[in-house]
Amino acid sequence: MKILTRPEEMVLLAVWKLKGNAYGVTLAEQLTEMTGQKWVLGAVYVPLERLEKKGYLKSYLSNPTKERGGRSKRMYDLTKSGLKALIDIKTLEEQMWNEISKVSLESEL
Repeated sequence: MKILTRPEEMVLLAVWKLKGNAYGVTLAEQLTEMTGQKWVLGAVYVPLERLEKKGYLKSYLSNPTKERGGRSKRMYDLTKSGLKALIDIKTLEEQMWNEISKVSLESEL
């Protein structure tokens, strides 16, 4: 299993949540909503490119839209490998956290 970075994991999750409407702006908005921290487009496109090179995402150009002056958007979808990577990282994190409770962590404060 290849380990995802945290930004890669969050980008894959955001693409999955947006189901067919994942492009730079919507991904930045989704990630900002998910994390409570502002995501700029540059912080979105770097992991998008890495994930596409790894085969976890595929991209395509949408039909041109009037509101963008006739320009297309680069849309992203998960591949089966991307979905498997999400399942693997969730399983790994659950195994790592399995015997650690929030209470035991807070008692260390």
